[in-house]
Amino acid sequence: MATYDINDPTDSDIMRAKFDMISHSEWDDYIAFAIEDNIGYKNINILKSASRKAGMAKYLSPKVISWVLSLIDRLDEDGEDEEE
Repeated sequence: MATYDINDPTDSDIMRAKFDMISHSEWDDYIAFAIEDNIGYKNINILKSASRKAGMAKYLSPKVISWVLSLIDRLDEDGEDEEE
């Protein structure tokens, strides 16, 4: 996972663009996998909250976007490990 500086405007723009590229159906898949993987109540709730803002990253803080993107990277890595 790439590390982003939430105080850097360029990094914030990159994070927002990555967030906006996630479709509603992908959000549903991430949430289902997070529940199945039991990653924690707070993490599941932030994913659900982020899914309601899909395509509208401008309404989320850079800190929240960074948190959500790190969770998604973690879920993607877990998914890749299970496929092997």
